[in-house]
Amino acid sequence: MWSMLGVHPKWTSLSTLGGHSHWVHAVAFSPDGKVLASASSDKTVKLWDPVSGRCLATLEGHGDTVLAVAFGLNGTLLASTGWDENIRLWDMASGRCLAILEGHAGWVQALAFDHAGTILASASADKTVKLWDSASGRCRATLEGHGDDVNSVDFSPDGKLVASASQDRSVRLWDSSSGRFIRALEGHANWVNDVAFSPAGRLLASASQDRTVALWDTGSWKLARRLEGHTGPVDAVAFSSAGRLVASASADKTIRLWDTASGRCLQTLVDHSMGVRGIAFSPDGKLLASASADKSVRLWRTAS
Repeated sequence: MWSMLGVHPKWTSLSTLGGHSHWVHAVAFSPDGKVLASASSDKTVKLWDPVSGRCLATLEGHGDTVLAVAFGLNGTLLASTGWDENIRLWDMASGRCLAILEGHAGWVQALAFDHAGTILASASADKTVKLWDSASGRCRATLEGHGDDVNSVDFSPDGKLVASASQDRSVRLWDSSSGRFIRALEGHANWVNDVAFSPAGRLLASASQDRTVALWDTGSWKLARRLEGHTGPVDAVAFSSAGRLVASASADKTIRLWDTASGRCLQTLVDHSMGVRGIAFSPDGKLLASASADKSVRLWRTAS
């Protein structure tokens, strides 16, 4: 009822997941929402039960900071990557590392699976995006054209497009099957740190070092609105499962929740003691996870 009336429920802090010994850079929920993965500078990935807050497993093997995690293949596969330039694929049933994907010439900063979970995209400081076959580990394509580090990558819901965000201040769009460059979206005044498609694919959000989030209309590829209010760089952005909310995480230690229709800031979440590096909504939209330089993962909940 709240969504029909245009009223959004308030979010409150649920729990703090402690266990990492260094910055936490990213979080991701499994497709069924039963597992939360976190990536840290302590060289590990931790798996959590988001209901109890219990640590289910610690995945070790990376030789340096882990910057990104992503679930694929209906949650049976987890990918992780970071400063050691390798991508590790993990079997979620056993916690065993199945494969190590190599090929980037710089650290890998972000990962995303298409919605079928069969193609993995990786964004690197070597200025490229690579597309991998998740079953064979074969590199299908290398997307080149950015003039600086690529910070983030995401697939459109239909899997036809790949969006990449770069320190060259642009977002680039690519055809996922051919790797062909389609267009560049420009308008940020500084690095673009993160990019995310809305669940329905009608909007693309980009988060920037310029302290703003841009929402792009994917029909016209014009700027629909700019979300302003953070007092520090915006490092991450995520849409709720219904697409009515977009969350932004900032070095200013806060998370802001915005109404996608109006662009209005609905709530500011303040609990982290250092910058917020990553955020993710649960598949049912009732939980929000945040990763911070304060070494913690926090869970937030809504009453709806």
